[in-house]
Amino acid sequence: MTSMRERMLAGEPYLANEPEIIADLDRAAQLMERFNTTAVTDPQGRLAALRELLGSLGEDTWIRPPFHCDYGWQIHLGPRCFVNFNAVFLDVARITIGADVQIGPSVQLLTPTHPIEPGPRREKWEAAKPITIGDNVWLGGGAIVLAGVTVGANTVVGAGAVVTKDLPPNVVAIGNPARPVRTLE
Repeated sequence: MTSMRERMLAGEPYLANEPEIIADLDRAAQLMERFNTTAVTDPQGRLAALRELLGSLGEDTWIRPPFHCDYGWQIHLGPRCFVNFNAVFLDVARITIGADVQIGPSVQLLTPTHPIEPGPRREKWEAAKPITIGDNVWLGGGAIVLAGVTVGANTVVGAGAVVTKDLPPNVVAIGNPARPVRTLE
């Protein structure tokens, strides 16, 4: 029999009330609390909490607290990235962030999905799709990237944009839903 955690990791509908899933959520909550409350005078303590929380953390990558996620170990950040205040990375599915990515304040990366039909939604079924952010992307403040989206390398997503579909490399995208308005050389 497949566990709910196995279903979650396979991207299948699952219920998040299984003890193994709850333990993973509790672990992440404790590590986020440690990261978010470590003194500014203890950057090594913050870094240690991030390394324990995240699936991988590239060299010279920094996240400014507060930072929030579901599990942490599904998040993979490349080298030389910067994540500003109030980031929310809901990592029910894998979140992969390339090298040299700049993420503005209050950006949300949201992998969970919920049923459209009221019955399964009321019963608390959910699923998730991965998010991939290419190298050298800039996500402006307050941008939201939804489940299943890939943002191509060198792309700039304007502040407040809602990215509902894949964006190609080398574009500037704005709006809700985000759409390319300019090609970059």
